[in-house]
Amino acid sequence: MRHLLSALLLAIAPLWAAPLWADEVRELTWSELIPPDAPPLQAQQMPMHDLSQLADALAAESGPAAQQQSPDAPVIEALDGEQVKLPGYIVPLGVTEEGRVTEFLFVPYFGACIHVPPPPSNQIVHVTAELGVLMDALYQPFWIEGPLKVEARSSEMGNAGYQMAAEKIYPYEM
Repeated sequence: MRHLLSALLLAIAPLWAAPLWADEVRELTWSELIPPDAPPLQAQQMPMHDLSQLADALAAESGPAAQQQSPDAPVIEALDGEQVKLPGYIVPLGVTEEGRVTEFLFVPYFGACIHVPPPPSNQIVHVTAELGVLMDALYQPFWIEGPLKVEARSSEMGNAGYQMAAEKIYPYEM
């Protein structure tokens, strides 16, 4: 009887433990969104950390969007449906009357899609968020968390190779 009980516990253990594994969030870097066999990326604008340039960056927002580098870059299909956490910057697409950005492109560096050519589509995540982020906070980096979808999305600011309905958005802190 004891052996039968042990065997039964071993058989059902994966059933109650699986939800614990399913809730794990995988922290990604932007390079992990690019397939290993993808063509190399062109040199890109690095994040702007010199706040003395902020006035120039803000003025450029009213200009036309720059031409995207690779609007149909290859993606990693295996990431579809994974719970992920990714750091980056917000490029607003939709703003509520209260001044909250609830639809945006998430990119690896400040000013992408506005001041410099947008990165390849495999370096852009189209995000929707119920609560969103206040417009005043957009010049800082954020973490986003949620299920990643491998699905292309086009906008006037650039094409995204990935999508996410963000469950969490919070300031990036090292």
